Amino acid sequence: METVLEAATKEVNGTVAEKKPTVIFVLGGPGSGKGTQCANIVQHFGYTHLSAGDLLRAEIKSGSENGTMIQNMINEGKIVPSEVTIKLLQRAIAESGNDKFLIDGFPRNEENRAAFEDVTKIEPAFVLFFHCSEEEMERRLLSRNQGREDDNIETIRKRFKVFLESSLPVIEHYNSREKVRKIDAARPIEEVFESVKAVFTSKDEKAV
Repeated sequence: METVLEAATKEVNGTVAEKKPTVIFVLGGPGSGKGTQCANIVQHFGYTHLSAGDLLRAEIKSGSENGTMIQNMINEGKIVPSEVTIKLLQRAIAESGNDKFLIDGFPRNEENRAAFEDVTKIEPAFVLFFHCSEEEMERRLLSRNQGREDDNIETIRKRFKVFLESSLPVIEHYNSREKVRKIDAARPIEEVFESVKAVFTSKDEKAV
């Protein structure tokens, strides 16, 4: 069985197109400003922003059989299998009409990473890692007023610990392959984006 992505990359004459989509993983702890910077990259460089969490939530909301299964797993405190999230990402990639993507909040751990590369046969061009101290992320999360129940100090610290334990091995893996672009995310938004722009322009991206 071919994947959705393989089907989508077939040319009219039936041969599989050589060009794979460009994928950039965007990682950073809660409150590191990933979402804001992703919006800037979309606007300036024409990428499509895919948030793994948003795709899962949208699938649940759709009321599909898959969505019900995801909701049940979350209700039971189980982790949604990598393959489920990867299928949603593949579908979004295939349906977008674009060929370059920011994948935000995924892979969350080494198992996610290995499964993504195995299933899609895509390696990220690089990983954009927004580095920020725990104190600064705490300050930001507590000061933002988005009505999120999980923005209390105990939950924030738990989320930060999970991020460190799960995502740092992913960052270390790609670092060993010289694929990590580390951004100091503790600065004002405009300054952070200047550093982000430098990364993308060195990748020969043209601003749109």
